Amino acid sequence: MGERMEKLRAAENKLTPPEKMILNIFKLLIMVPVFVFILRASQDWLALVWAGLFILAYPFFLKPLQYSLSAKYLKDPTPSQGDE
Repeated sequence: MGERMEKLRAAENKLTPPEKMILNIFKLLIMVPVFVFILRASQDWLALVWAGLFILAYPFFLKPLQYSLSAKYLKDPTPSQGDE
């Protein structure tokens, strides 16, 4: 599991600036509503529930996007001779 995460991090570090910007824009699109809902919590406590839902949705939307953007930087998986 650790080796897989290292490869994913290395591929993520190879992202081009436009790809990083796209990823950061999507992060902002999820995080800004969280703070808006927290600010509205003084008027409506249900806003905290919505903020929590957005926080829980964060990895479900961003991780697949992050993995798809960095997939092209992962080396082609070829089975080694000991894996057969």
